Amino acid sequence: MNNYFIWLISLLAIAGVIIRPFKLPEAVWAIGGALLLLGFGFISFETAAAGVEKGTDVYLFLAGMMLLSEAAREEKLFDWIAGHAVKASRGSAHHLFLLIFLSGIIVTALLSNDATAVVLTPAVIAATRAAGVKNNLPYLLICAFIANAASFVLPISNPANLVIYQTQLPSLGNWFAQFLLPAAIVIVLTYFILKISQRKALSEKFSTDIPVVTLSTTGKLALYSIIFTVFVLLICSAYSVPLGWPTFITGFLCTAIISLIAKKSILKAFGHVSWSVLILVAGLFIIVEGLTQTGITHHLATMLANAAKQNVNNTAIATGGIIGIACNLMNNLPAGLIVGEIAQTAVIPDVVRKAMLIGIDLGPNLSVTGSLATILWLQALRREGITVSAVQFLKIGLAVMLIPMLVVLLLLPYI
Repeated sequence: MNNYFIWLISLLAIAGVIIRPFKLPEAVWAIGGALLLLGFGFISFETAAAGVEKGTDVYLFLAGMMLLSEAAREEKLFDWIAGHAVKASRGSAHHLFLLIFLSGIIVTALLSNDATAVVLTPAVIAATRAAGVKNNLPYLLICAFIANAASFVLPISNPANLVIYQTQLPSLGNWFAQFLLPAAIVIVLTYFILKISQRKALSEKFSTDIPVVTLSTTGKLALYSIIFTVFVLLICSAYSVPLGWPTFITGFLCTAIISLIAKKSILKAFGHVSWSVLILVAGLFIIVEGLTQTGITHHLATMLANAAKQNVNNTAIATGGIIGIACNLMNNLPAGLIVGEIAQTAVIPDVVRKAMLIGIDLGPNLSVTGSLATILWLQALRREGITVSAVQFLKIGLAVMLIPMLVVLLLLPYI
């Protein structure tokens, strides 16, 4: 009977994270569900603590990246990049589309998909408004879709990657061998499908005579800090070193140095960081630990291992597709945590594990509730008075997600 209550509370908590009843933050529902499981004795304190502990690397990674992204945003680095993109477009919507798309790839790959949603989206809004773009939706959609499509270029491109592999994260060389070609295929397909879907809006011309933010000394320092952080993380990935502590230490130190030189309090950077995201992740880790206690993840791991023995390629394709759809029903963060537990439990071939990660990373491009990055993107739009409905996003996402997903999963056993 306890298992039924664990499932009921867990599903209600996940639904709360996605739907946000009463407009309460996502973290409230996740930690609320965790506390209910603990308070009613459905899970022990030790189980909850174990769940929280499993997320340590993710918390540190997110904290470091959010600090660094906030420092760069505060010093107008992303506004500077967006302004130059408008100038370089020479008034061509097609050129601007390509330049923002390339910027999205770089930001996602090097700073994570959440950073693309949080910092690139406002910069694109500011740049397109300054240029007098009548319909800036195509450029804003880039920020949402590339945040997921490019999120398996590097291990650091999506916190979900750390969740899936946990202590078994491949070295950088192995990661490239497994994911570089699939990522390239997905990115190229996403570009052309999204561009075709927005071809009418991309026929307009606009002014490039806009003021471009002058990059200050601290802005340049923010740029160098990002390059240095990426360099550190790539070295860590190459030697299979967990990324949590290196990310947090470099992010904190770079933010502290920038704040010191800019004569600003580092508390300002801390104040603008969405720390509730860490609470959200911790709550979900506890919930998933409770679900694991019911035996469901072990059962699914056994089913997956058996299916892989029968037909590994079909299992990989089906697994990636099912996980991709599931992300849009329950958000890829809890889905990723469950899949991560299954991946750690099951003895499965690499091609199946690759399909699982692609499903978690790319699947959320179907709907506005698919990933935390897309939810953050939607919030950034709402702050600027821009509305994109769930139906409007779904109509575009059907092609932007399904076609690349189907193509890459069918090719996965051969690449």
